[in-house]
Amino acid sequence: MKLCERLTGVWSAAPTPFDENFHIDSISLAKMVEHHIRIGINGLFLLGTNGEGPCLDEKQKIETVKAVVRYNKGRILIAVQITDNSAYQMIENAKKFSDAGADILIMSAPYFFPRPDEKRLFSLYEKVLDSVNMPFGFYDRGKYASVMIPLDVLKKLYKTKKIIIIKDSSSEEERMKIAFKAKTKNKNLRLFNGNEFDCVKYLVSGYDGLLLGGGVFNGYIAGKIIEAVRDGKVSEAERWQYLMNKIMYKVYGGKKIKCWLAGEKYLLVKMGIFNTWKNLYEYQLLTSCKKTIDNIFQRYFKLFLPYMDKK
Repeated sequence: MKLCERLTGVWSAAPTPFDENFHIDSISLAKMVEHHIRIGINGLFLLGTNGEGPCLDEKQKIETVKAVVRYNKGRILIAVQITDNSAYQMIENAKKFSDAGADILIMSAPYFFPRPDEKRLFSLYEKVLDSVNMPFGFYDRGKYASVMIPLDVLKKLYKTKKIIIIKDSSSEEERMKIAFKAKTKNKNLRLFNGNEFDCVKYLVSGYDGLLLGGGVFNGYIAGKIIEAVRDGKVSEAERWQYLMNKIMYKVYGGKKIKCWLAGEKYLLVKMGIFNTWKNLYEYQLLTSCKKTIDNIFQRYFKLFLPYMDKK
């Protein structure tokens, strides 16, 4: 099967598990890989926002990628973020993660970039694409990124044949139009929605899949949304979306997202996948969040772990 034909369905922007001392928890990584496969996830995106990639040191990044590749054994695709502040460092990251076994390399907006004019920003990505012989993806966070990538840069970047996957988390109509137009010219390009609170609109519009930060716990529900849209049952898809949003707000600590990654990781502890809720962003597990997650784990057990019987 061609690589582009595997770019579909639900993908997970996977979290990174730590032990109590903030070392990479390899046992939890193995459990996480198996869990993703058992709920029907088609690919993992490592070291992204949800994976705390910007906060990990080089050793931790390589350790994480190598471990996931080893446990995965080629069953699903592995994409890894190489984003940095210079083309030189991104090329170095690309070589390291390629050697570690990544199938696809993902670029996004740099974390810091002085004088971010269109010419210099496009040159940043062009140098990487010209230097590394690998399939690439682009993660567009729009106005939510530390450096917003101009529309004209996206137009030029998406014309590049090495770009085969776009994660669109911008929630902007104009950026969606640019992605669609690029796909008419590049038949191998696949579009993924990254706004997990608004999946139906993108799927109905023609996006190829979902690449979700909460995929590790809501991936089964996301699969139901895709299935309903595919069967023309949009109202059913919207009902699944409503339920998924309800669960996410409870896991993340309400609409202010007070607990976000701590809540997500605590749910994974409840699910028997992670050993701690430790996170480098320093989100805390508030008592109110913990109590709410305990309750929804009991209520939605079969949606979190559909392959297990509740004891």
